[in-house]
Amino acid sequence: MTTLPQQASPSRNALLACGVVGATLLALIALGHDGRRIAQLAVLALPMVLWLAWPLRSARIRRVRTLLVWLWAMGFAIDGAVRAYLLDTYQAAPDGAMVLGAAANTNAREGTEYLWMHWRSAAVWGAVLVVAGVLVGMFARRGAVASTTVSARPSRWMVALIALLLLLSCVAYASKPWRRLHPAIFWTQWIDSLHTLRSAWAGQQKQRDRLMAQAKAIAPVIAQSGPSTVVLVITDSINRDNMALYGYGRPTTPRLLAHKAQTGDQMAVLKNAWSVDASTLPALRNMFHFGLPEAESPPHVLALARAAGYKVWWISNHDDLAIEQQHARLADVVDMVNRTPGRASASLDGEILDCVQEALADTSTDRKLIVVHLMGAHPHYSLRFPANANPFNDNVDAVESGLVKDGRSAWVRRFRQEYDAALLYHDFVVSELLQQTRAPGKQGEYRAWMYLSDHGQEVGHVSDRAGHSPSTASGYRIPAVVWRNSQSPVLSAEAAQQPFRADWAGWSLMNLLGVRWDGQRAERDVLGGSYQWQAPVIPVAVESFSR
Repeated sequence: MTTLPQQASPSRNALLACGVVGATLLALIALGHDGRRIAQLAVLALPMVLWLAWPLRSARIRRVRTLLVWLWAMGFAIDGAVRAYLLDTYQAAPDGAMVLGAAANTNAREGTEYLWMHWRSAAVWGAVLVVAGVLVGMFARRGAVASTTVSARPSRWMVALIALLLLLSCVAYASKPWRRLHPAIFWTQWIDSLHTLRSAWAGQQKQRDRLMAQAKAIAPVIAQSGPSTVVLVITDSINRDNMALYGYGRPTTPRLLAHKAQTGDQMAVLKNAWSVDASTLPALRNMFHFGLPEAESPPHVLALARAAGYKVWWISNHDDLAIEQQHARLADVVDMVNRTPGRASASLDGEILDCVQEALADTSTDRKLIVVHLMGAHPHYSLRFPANANPFNDNVDAVESGLVKDGRSAWVRRFRQEYDAALLYHDFVVSELLQQTRAPGKQGEYRAWMYLSDHGQEVGHVSDRAGHSPSTASGYRIPAVVWRNSQSPVLSAEAAQQPFRADWAGWSLMNLLGVRWDGQRAERDVLGGSYQWQAPVIPVAVESFSR
């Protein structure tokens, strides 16, 4: 009388195995996908899950099945976890331009450093995958076992159901839009896309030649006489909300404040400056191509400056192939100070100061454009200032109290302390660059200096996280400062309150260079009298661009 339950048990085990493995997969798929894609991925995952319901006699084949089902399931699980992380952190898909660009522009060391900074998120998702792997492994072993007993064989309705589901899965694999979602196919194509993108960057010489030819055909001219030196300082990941120059509660920019007090109207702080991109590559592309779409084949700022008669330097603390190929190599002199791979290297921005001084002292030309590209406060924040140079560490001040009141976690508050320490050191470097530019040059030499960040950074401002943020306004709030040694004010106090777009910075830089050409748009030059603000389209709601 006990025979029938024992014989029926394998069938129940098989159904339980299919159910647990299938439910685990579905949960992880749902984390990384939405809408009909969840159903599409579930159907693509069916074959191996259904194999657990098919009786196998050989113990060796059953072990092979367990291994293959586990590998299959973990492929879908990892795909779901990675997509869920990107969606939660950056509101981005793995094949989006932002993620592809960042991945193509990184290396093993930088990837390791990224995981080091974001180890909490990595630990959480790693734990999810471990739990999923254990569940799948435990229940995949309980797949159906063949038996000669009639009552233990799969019933007709089960065979029919399995056949129907397999037919549905076959239809899905026959459809290219469905098939390409399979993790093995998707990530293989994703890697191919990375190689294609890197190859395109590496083959930029033809593009640079085209840009130089285009600039010469435009025939820009210099409207002002005499020696001229302009320094453009581009920094990384600086949020103006953390600068005392913009009213922040911690003394993060004492030197810039001192410069402002000394120079008066010669220095303008653009109070409402915005980036239109939350990551470096698109931000620089927009900045150096005047914010114009690629379809219009816009000229490059550096190519125009050279065509007009300026000698151009690019001095950088970034070890960055994409930026070097797309922008830096258009300069006459390229000095990549940071030779340690990875944007998260420990090279301090102060290393570039001697190089800039050498460029300023160069006597080979009367017209210079010196572009300085700084690390700024690019994560890791703790690597952006010298050791033991964090005066805000464990300092319970009004900023710390405000973060506690807003419910920010201890680790975000620690990142804020490190971020502010990075800004204090950054203030030293930027102020030294301004001081070098303000130093007397040739007799009657015109000098100008422009400083801005490529994008902002979220460090507990509106959410309990730290890092790049395309989904909050903090990712777009940047500083912008202009100085020149002319007698007239750079901007009136009222004009300095106008909103400013970093993708339009090229138009203002041309103003500082005194370069004129037929394609100029005076309404986009914040330093000119014809400036007309136009709000950019960014993927986050902004209540007002005027604050």
